[in-house]
Amino acid sequence: MAMSSCMSLLCRLTGRSLGSVLGHGRGKTLTARRWYISASAGNNLQFKLDEQTAHSSLDLFKKDTGVIYRMLGVDPTLVQDTPLRFRDWAVVLADTQIDSGRHYWEVTVEKSHEFRVGVAEVMTSRDECVGTNSSSWVFAFVQRKWFAMTTGKQVPVPLVGNPDRVGLLLDYEAGQLSLVDIQKAEVLYTIKTQFRAPICPAFALWDGEILTHSGLEIPPGL
Repeated sequence: MAMSSCMSLLCRLTGRSLGSVLGHGRGKTLTARRWYISASAGNNLQFKLDEQTAHSSLDLFKKDTGVIYRMLGVDPTLVQDTPLRFRDWAVVLADTQIDSGRHYWEVTVEKSHEFRVGVAEVMTSRDECVGTNSSSWVFAFVQRKWFAMTTGKQVPVPLVGNPDRVGLLLDYEAGQLSLVDIQKAEVLYTIKTQFRAPICPAFALWDGEILTHSGLEIPPGL
C-alpha cells in the first residue's frame, strides 16, 4: 500500500487530520474567549462557520457556510495561531452560541463520505475531536453507516441511508439533538443529554465538502 494511502486510512480510523498524524499538532490550553453571536430563542438560527476555529486542513467557502477538506491542507505554521483553532482534528465550529430555545438547520452532505455534524460547547477542548468528549454531541457518517456519538461512544443509527441533505433539530432546555429526515420531516434519532453551557453547531470532515443551511423554520410537526 502506498504511503499516502496508509496515511489516509490512519486518518479515517483515528479521526485525525493528516497534519496531526505527521506530528504537526501542538497541544495548547484554550484560554482565549471569542465574542460569539447569541442566538435568540424567538428567531430562526442563523450562523456562519468560524474560520478562527477551523483546522488548517479545512477551507471555508460560499461566504463561510461551506467547508471543504484538503488532505495536506495549509502548513500549520502558516495559519494564524490562536487558542480557538483545532490543531489535531479536522473540525470547525459555527460563530453563533446557543443557550436556550429550539433551533433547526440543515447540512448538504452528498459530496462527503466521512463527516460529523452536531453541536459542541463553545469552549470545548481544541485538543479533542467532536464526539469524543462530554462537551460535544454529533451524528457521524463513516463507511456508509450513521452513528450517534458523544464521550467517544458510538450508537448505530439505522434506516438513514445515504441522503444528500439532513436536518438537525436542537432543543436546548430538553437536552435533545435530533437527526431529521428532511424529505419526510421525521426524527430519525435523538441524542439525549443535559446542556450545561452555551453550545454551537459543530462539524468535522475528512473527505469532500459539506454545506450548511441556517435561518430555517422548524418543519411543521417536529
